[in-house]
Amino acid sequence: MADTLANSRAEPQRGLAAYQRVRRYVLGALLFGLAAGLLFVDSLQPRMMHTRIELWGMMFILAGIVGRLWSTLYIGGRKSSQIVDVGPYSITRNPLYFFSAVAAAGVGMQVGSWGLGLIFAVLCWIAFTVVIRREEGFLTGLFGIKYQNYLKRVPRFMPNPLLYKDREEVTFQPARLKQTLVDGLFFFLAVPIFELIEKSQDTGVIPVLLSLP
Repeated sequence: MADTLANSRAEPQRGLAAYQRVRRYVLGALLFGLAAGLLFVDSLQPRMMHTRIELWGMMFILAGIVGRLWSTLYIGGRKSSQIVDVGPYSITRNPLYFFSAVAAAGVGMQVGSWGLGLIFAVLCWIAFTVVIRREEGFLTGLFGIKYQNYLKRVPRFMPNPLLYKDREEVTFQPARLKQTLVDGLFFFLAVPIFELIEKSQDTGVIPVLLSLP
């Protein structure tokens, strides 16, 4: 009997873990593919503006990492066991995805292009929407009417700060927070990588095939 109960509790965890693996694969493949294409792209912006956009991009990356850590504090290990509707999950149903898109925009901006940052964010939103819809179907089957009410009350992606609510105490799992931090730091790899690409373009080692505003 105990084994049956344990298996019934573990099944939702395994099912949701599969969707979360898809999320990581989607984000990783998307960023890798875009970064590979950017080997041959540079910016039309003047040097001063180019540098400012890069700095703004770093701020976006930092905001994305901090936002992902904030989200993990509330959701880590609980997504398949309860409906979390406080903290970041009170203003958007998918804060981890939202902040990942913010960080991705910062990655695109390391080329010195506002437009590329926007393209990165939009492509992430499109890719995540596919995963989000599958997760919503899974969680609706798991939680039923309570989750459907949550879907109606809180926006899917873009946060609505007016809906914010919180609780006095939140428990979290350090291991999950550490993993989120490690995952997030990969966004910062874009900074030295694009600096290297830029220097290679300036010296003619890598040809520039496309310039963006």
